[in-house]
Amino acid sequence: MRVLVVEDEQLLADAVATGLRREAMAVDVVYDGASATERVDLNDYDVVVLDRDLPLVHGDDVCRHIVELGRATRVLMLTASGDVSDRVEGLELGADDYLPKPFAFSELVARVRALGRRATTPLPPVLERAGIRLDPNRREVFRGERQVHLAPKEFAVLEVLMRSAGSVVSAEQLLEKAWDENTDPFTNVVRVTVMTLRRKLGEPPVITTVPGAGYRV
Repeated sequence: MRVLVVEDEQLLADAVATGLRREAMAVDVVYDGASATERVDLNDYDVVVLDRDLPLVHGDDVCRHIVELGRATRVLMLTASGDVSDRVEGLELGADDYLPKPFAFSELVARVRALGRRATTPLPPVLERAGIRLDPNRREVFRGERQVHLAPKEFAVLEVLMRSAGSVVSAEQLLEKAWDENTDPFTNVVRVTVMTLRRKLGEPPVITTVPGAGYRV
């Protein structure tokens, strides 16, 4: 899942981004509304975690811009105000969910995951294919009865492949969904991660390489 965190409190923004990356999400971070509009124009995000009170460009205007783009991107709006009228106003702007500060990080993760599911074709909460069972909420993977322990990026790549439901996923698409914008597009990190995944998942191989196209489960 690709997430953009937009928050002018840099310590909070960086802490949220670090936590979401540990949940196997690809996360970009910006600290003002102008940078946020630039990022959403350049990248296709599943979820934007958007602080409402932003410098340069207000969070309301960023939200309107995201809605006008017409993509499947979902917006989780954050605010220090707990006033009901503020929540209603934010939702009327086009935000998909609203979370007042301070918040429990576990709730933030749950809301981001729920919105991420809404940004894609509806699928069961637990993904199953080719004898693999992947639970995004529990961060668990099983092959048959054997639990497979994966690093965050390995889990993210497998989740993208499982969600494609047998369709081919290119290396570029995997980079976009499982890594952030700081990753070198010419790196071999996708190939190396897929090789590690195959080894951990065991025999017979369940990830197929489609020459010149990408990978699929």
